[in-house]
Amino acid sequence: MTDFVAHIRARLADDREFVFVRDDGSPVRLPFTELDRRARATAVWLAGRGLTDQPVLLLYPAGLDFTVAFLGCLYARVPAIPAPLPDTGAAHGSRVRTLMRDAGARLVLTDSGHVSELSAFSACVADHAAADPDAWTPPAMTGATIAYLQYTSGSTSDPRGVEVSHGNLLHNLELFRLLARDRPVRRLAGWLPHYHDMGLVGLQLQALHTGADLVFMSPASFVARPVRWLELISRYGADWTVSPDFGYAWCTRRITDEQLAGLDLSSLTMAVSGAEPIRAGTLAEFERRFAPAGFRPTAWNPGYGLAECTLMVTCVPQGQGVTVRRFDPSALERHRAVPAPEGTPLVACGPVSGLDLRIVEPDGSRSLADGEIGEIWVSGPSVALGYRGRPAETRATFRAGDSAQHGRWLRTGDLGFLLDGQLYVTGRIKDVIIVNGRNLYPQDLEEAAARANPAAGRSAAFGVRRADGGEHVVVVQEMRRGQGDLGETADRVMDQVTREFGIPLSLMLVARGAVRQTTSGKLRRRHMRELFLSGTLTPLHAELEPALNDLLETVA
Repeated sequence: MTDFVAHIRARLADDREFVFVRDDGSPVRLPFTELDRRARATAVWLAGRGLTDQPVLLLYPAGLDFTVAFLGCLYARVPAIPAPLPDTGAAHGSRVRTLMRDAGARLVLTDSGHVSELSAFSACVADHAAADPDAWTPPAMTGATIAYLQYTSGSTSDPRGVEVSHGNLLHNLELFRLLARDRPVRRLAGWLPHYHDMGLVGLQLQALHTGADLVFMSPASFVARPVRWLELISRYGADWTVSPDFGYAWCTRRITDEQLAGLDLSSLTMAVSGAEPIRAGTLAEFERRFAPAGFRPTAWNPGYGLAECTLMVTCVPQGQGVTVRRFDPSALERHRAVPAPEGTPLVACGPVSGLDLRIVEPDGSRSLADGEIGEIWVSGPSVALGYRGRPAETRATFRAGDSAQHGRWLRTGDLGFLLDGQLYVTGRIKDVIIVNGRNLYPQDLEEAAARANPAAGRSAAFGVRRADGGEHVVVVQEMRRGQGDLGETADRVMDQVTREFGIPLSLMLVARGAVRQTTSGKLRRRHMRELFLSGTLTPLHAELEPALNDLLETVA
């Protein structure tokens, strides 16, 4: 089959369902057959308004209304644009207008509870109850037909709409299915937002593709009370879940002994971790904390992916567990991976399967040998069509080289290396800080700062160009007000980072919430650098190199 709609309709079953669990624990159930009926009715409603091949922005809270609307768009050959509901305020409204203008969308769909507050965007509710699902006729679609637009999170640039085709989606979901080997997934559970590629593809569309149940909750409910996620796995016997590193770390820190005693994670055979740097410490701490609840180390499935490749590029197959290897930090700074017993720990993100992958010299096109760090290039049927309305950026990102088996290479912008058949990811090219010829990865600096101040919130590390042309490291770290002596805390953090990396450091302690993230939870390091240089960050305490004080005064 060449399109996703035909694939899932061939697997409809009354005993498969989506279950959305409200904050009070009560479930709302939607069998696959009823989901299909509502999607067909929504497609009839959309087609009746002449929206075939016209993008539509979907602004929904977590829940089943989004799933119906998204599938209705697929059924009608209407490219859907999943996006987060905007908060009140001009800045958030501006983002919606930017997405609509960039994608050429003429319509916003939402649920009845939010239609009035989105009236400025002429939002409406898709009235599937008023349309006849039996009047639906499948539109002509091929593997090249655009299924939806996945807007990138904007962690290093303005958000761009990735055009994902039906062929891209089917290929990537098949890679996911093959991870399970001879034990197909029966029930998925999770909390990730539907507008994030990992939540959309890794949870919702994966459930439909494999014919598995999905039990899910809102991201806000998870953040407020993280035990709810593990309670879903426990209560419904889920065998597959997905989350970024943050989710596993949040559970480890926030779930109490009393809550732990009521959990049973023995059904879990696959716990995928991806979408952000995977920390070996997070996996080890989660294992120790939840082993009494039946969590097995073999359940780990670290992976690497990005929206431009639909979702997954590599992932550890079921049952293999996690591989953590240590590498000489000084060699990593020279873009080489040299194993060292007491070195920097890195988590393997799995082997390459179903795609072509090579590591390329960042400033050229020369392929690098195993153990050499360079840019990750990917080729294969999962690689998306390009960026909506951005031909120059599409050529630069999706048309690299001319030696790919599938005719084009995707330049991911990420750095990594291959070793013993597995991919290790070391960071983003644009985030690397170069100090005296050394390549420093910001996540390593942030992790060292966090070790020195365990009670801190998020940290963002970035480089600032001094007047003499050198680059200086700045770390911005969140603190709770009243959290001890800030001067002592700053000295402890600076001593830790300086001792580990042998570099001078400037530190700014700020209030919780000051370190910006994308809608998918990734640090916006470049944006933090801009805020720092513009003087718009309000410090609780700062220890800045004199040359930076001079620079900031010049900017001000």
